[in-house]
Amino acid sequence: MSQRYDLLIIGGGMVGASLALALRGSGLRIAVIEAVAQDSGTQPSYDARAIALSHGSQRIFDSMGLWSAMVAATVSPIRHIQVSDRGHIGAMRMAAAEEGVEALGYVVEAAVIGRVLNQALADSDERIEMFCPARASAIEVLPDGVRLQLEHQGQTRQLHGALLVAADGGRSCVAEQLGGQYFSRSYGQCAIIANVIGEREHGGIAYERFTDSGPLALLPNRAPAWMADGAAGERRWSLVWTVREQELEEHLQLDDAAFLARLQQRLGRRAGPLLSVGPRRSYPLGLRFLRDHVRERLVFIGNAAHTLHPVAGQGFNLGLRDVACLAEVLHQQVAEGGDVGESTALQRYEKWRRNDYLRVMASTDTLARGFASNLLPLVVGRNLGLLATDLLPPLRRVLTRQMMGLSGRQSRLARGAG
Repeated sequence: MSQRYDLLIIGGGMVGASLALALRGSGLRIAVIEAVAQDSGTQPSYDARAIALSHGSQRIFDSMGLWSAMVAATVSPIRHIQVSDRGHIGAMRMAAAEEGVEALGYVVEAAVIGRVLNQALADSDERIEMFCPARASAIEVLPDGVRLQLEHQGQTRQLHGALLVAADGGRSCVAEQLGGQYFSRSYGQCAIIANVIGEREHGGIAYERFTDSGPLALLPNRAPAWMADGAAGERRWSLVWTVREQELEEHLQLDDAAFLARLQQRLGRRAGPLLSVGPRRSYPLGLRFLRDHVRERLVFIGNAAHTLHPVAGQGFNLGLRDVACLAEVLHQQVAEGGDVGESTALQRYEKWRRNDYLRVMASTDTLARGFASNLLPLVVGRNLGLLATDLLPPLRRVLTRQMMGLSGRQSRLARGAG
């Protein structure tokens, strides 16, 4: 016998859990299916990464009633951003004060977001049900909904929902089972991530430096109290260093002193001397997006729909805007007494998200490829662009608002309307 739900969410990481929580109070009966046990220590959504939340994403979490718990666990405001092109004169600065806000964005440990989301799910009413760890072994799209065959606690179950949302990451099992067609581009680069302790306090400044191997970002990131390096406080940074694929192993095999010396040489002295570095991790970089992220009774969101280069830190922010917009469309559909899997509702969502996708993917791809080139016309053009943006406040404000997630039509959650 099939268990019936209004909404099936495959993927209980940051994006899937956020969608379930954004739909609290909608009256929908929701099943969240997650393959990795949340307390296993291997949940990929809640690893050691630092997440750069845009101002718009902070407002979404605040509207959902989750922000205060994140602040209590520790967040680091980004009040200034300094962008530079290594070896060239181009530079640009952004400031929260210029936008009349406390911060342009915030750095939050993925583990902090995970704890807050999991606690909120645990505290939710019985209309949100978690199946974890569980795996969808078969997916069938029917005229009146979607049927899943679920492997959970050694048993096979059948779940039926009016709508299936795939939030199961860049290697989406839903896309694999249902034949999703992705456009992909490799940048021939990998990102090295680590936490770094400096000699001086960061002062809420984030640095992004473009180099011939790719961008290098240093983000202010106070450690949560439960982490061992929490005592470093205002001197702790999160590093995202882009290197060429063929140079990755060499960087990872350097001892800490040699790694810091090379990092300091690439970054310069703008952040002061760097004293120590924590464990290093890496992952390949590319652009990947699903050509048909909305189908009959099916929506892909977050990394299941789009994976971006980390330049400008837009990946999770784009996924959280997916959450806010889809939640609003579904709330409206429920209020009107409609079927949440109805194609007209899903088409409204797809149309709403289209321009944001195109704008963000085009800008991150241009930055990732354009700033890694040493061709003279591109070098001159990008440096003139940085200088013009720094000197012309109206142009800088357009770029800053896009980076803050405030461009285009805003969802109710992003407006703070709940």
